[in-house]
Amino acid sequence: MALSGSALADRILGGWLGRIAGNMLGKPVENGEYWTRDRIDRYLRRADALPLTDYLPALEPPPDPVEFELRPEWQSCVRGRIHGSCRDDDVDYSVLGLHLLETHGPDFSTEQVGEVWLLRLPYLQTFTAERAAYRNLTAGVKPPLSATLDNPYQEWIGALIRADIHGWVNPGDPRRAAAMARRDAVLSHTGNGVYGAMWAAALIAAAFTADGPRAAVESALDRIPPRCRLARTVRRVASLHEAGVAWADALAQLERETAGLPWIHVVPNAAVLTAGLLYGAGDFTTTIALTVRGGLDTDSNGATAGSVAGVLCGAAAIPPQWTEPLEDRVRSAVFGFDGARVSDLAARTHRLAVSG
Repeated sequence: MALSGSALADRILGGWLGRIAGNMLGKPVENGEYWTRDRIDRYLRRADALPLTDYLPALEPPPDPVEFELRPEWQSCVRGRIHGSCRDDDVDYSVLGLHLLETHGPDFSTEQVGEVWLLRLPYLQTFTAERAAYRNLTAGVKPPLSATLDNPYQEWIGALIRADIHGWVNPGDPRRAAAMARRDAVLSHTGNGVYGAMWAAALIAAAFTADGPRAAVESALDRIPPRCRLARTVRRVASLHEAGVAWADALAQLERETAGLPWIHVVPNAAVLTAGLLYGAGDFTTTIALTVRGGLDTDSNGATAGSVAGVLCGAAAIPPQWTEPLEDRVRSAVFGFDGARVSDLAARTHRLAVSG
């Protein structure tokens, strides 16, 4: 299926808006050790917000922090209090990736990814594998050693959250999207950490032309080693969904099968993300709601699910309760981009996609 200029622009804007909205939805409850699926749903029941069809509501009166301790940023990312997006690394890396491609083009090198980080991204706004790689870069350590030296986070989710831009600029071309994401990812990750980025970029690229989320998931799997743990986990989610296992029961089974992995590891998060996409069945609201209710790295998973769902449906079809509070503005720690218009970032991404 070919996309015309206006349709492609709408899909790319849908990806940007979906990523930001999904990130904002998951941000108040980001802490997989504390905000389990059960605790998230208890909060939503207390707030009379199930089914979840809008941003998280604030409880009135405020809850006992022993029972429900929201992240410090919660007051600017809950229903009725959102005026533009909050700053978050899940969005910063999309902005930074756009700058990378505008500066160096699609044939960028891994070394150039590192240079852009050092020039544009504050060190204290990086986390886990990215912070370890950043520290190595400042000490003169070059990739691929920058990903392995004193870095215990090599298979965590960080490279996956950087992958969207490579999907957006390669609509319908998951192979090229995965190749670009790999060059980005190896700065800070190895193994399943890199495969997660390749899979996510291919997933988003495939969503432009795929016949629904299942087809996009299957297409993306073709771009990573079939026997890696990430691929096996994604296929396991798909098999449970195809067998008619209920969403909650499927996640409980997957939690048992990935037990022992940290809550920010890419494999269990890919399971939650895949479940949100498949059980969401292409509906934007259901997709990001189920993904965030799935727990673990809620803001990262919500962001990627929103990106895929936004590409599948396009910006015009995203319900207004998700997009209007964003006010077409994004906060960012990336130098030169704080307060940028989402529509402008999407238009610049569209130009890159069209130019190839």
